[in-house]
Amino acid sequence: MNVESTIEHVTSWLQDYCERAQMKGFVIGLSGGIDSAVSSTLAAETGLPLLVVEMPIHQSTDQIKRGQEHIAFLKERHPNVESSLVDLTGVFDRLIEVLPSRPADELREISIANTRARLRMTTLYYFASMNERLVVGTGNKVEDFGIGFFTKYGDGGVDVSPIADLTKSEVYELGHALNINEAILSAAPTDGLWGDNRTDEDQIGASYNELEWAMTFDGDRSTLDERQLAVLAIYDRLHSANRHKMEPIPVCNIPNALR
Repeated sequence: MNVESTIEHVTSWLQDYCERAQMKGFVIGLSGGIDSAVSSTLAAETGLPLLVVEMPIHQSTDQIKRGQEHIAFLKERHPNVESSLVDLTGVFDRLIEVLPSRPADELREISIANTRARLRMTTLYYFASMNERLVVGTGNKVEDFGIGFFTKYGDGGVDVSPIADLTKSEVYELGHALNINEAILSAAPTDGLWGDNRTDEDQIGASYNELEWAMTFDGDRSTLDERQLAVLAIYDRLHSANRHKMEPIPVCNIPNALR
């Protein structure tokens, strides 16, 4: 891809959208990963006010360190960038305490992880509303339109999605061109919602390179090896299960005869 022209295109698109929406700038949550690093840098490149928000919830020190280094990188290059730290650990812990409990199982773990994402979304919109800004999404094409690897009304609750038409490998291309910190470029992708070191690949069962291949595969499955068939099965299962995240909210239309 033409990386430099893509950067200019996305930056211009963000500027134009913000102006048409009559808003004053952007807010973004920072995770210490490549997607949020590239998205925040693209937003900073617009020259419009950008608030970068750290929202740790039992976060690993490595993720926090990478995020703080990226904030320093942004501020050094862009005078329009400000940052805020909101430690949500206590809020999260108190919320989990008052919610109905159940024996630990996979569904409870997923519910707790999604609660983290939704607390962060609520926090970002607090800042956005208070400062008349847009919340910038950080999802890439594979996550947002391939396997639905995001939390509905969590990290999926945004106003603009600058990298949602870019695959993970394309996001890395932009990251190199934007001089993103090497620690972020080399870190294993993770959603940071579990309080441990599990990666996206650990959760999904396939790498982003494999998922990108599966997303575009349109050939004869009988020619594939065992691993390729397994990756396609993972992709098909997740794409089907998470389709509700990727489509508009269904509306029950009332027939005219009932009005």
